[in-house]
Amino acid sequence: MAIIKLAGNGLASGVGGKVLQVVQANTGTSVTHSTSYADTGLTASITPSSTSNKVLVIIEQACFAGGDGGGAIKLMRASTAIYTPAVNYAFYGDGSSLDLRNNHCYSFLDSPSSTSSLTYKTQGISYNSTVFKTQENSLKSFITLMEVAG
Repeated sequence: MAIIKLAGNGLASGVGGKVLQVVQANTGTSVTHSTSYADTGLTASITPSSTSNKVLVIIEQACFAGGDGGGAIKLMRASTAIYTPAVNYAFYGDGSSLDLRNNHCYSFLDSPSSTSSLTYKTQGISYNSTVFKTQENSLKSFITLMEVAG
């Protein structure tokens, strides 16, 4: 049986996982997407305090799909894609007279190995030239960045 001594913050000494800082940003500006990935306007920056720390990225992207279609949301760190959906219809509605409004949410744990300022953003793409918008009718999208001790 192992005994773990807890530090003053309730975590075992030397154990990672403590949230060190949280940054949140949002946008309500509507963007119509085509069949190529383009910025949604949702972006935030964080500066990790150690190269061993991770960044937990939480996306809540307001999406609208019209007709028989949808789209997808890719996560970028600066100009590097760190998560790209396997298909460009991760947010999809099946029906010719469909108006689908909902939040497309996911999280991604990034290991950037950096102490420089890091900018994360999302990009959207339309599936099969159907109507796909982000932040339709001023619905807000949110991005939350959490630096987690490594």
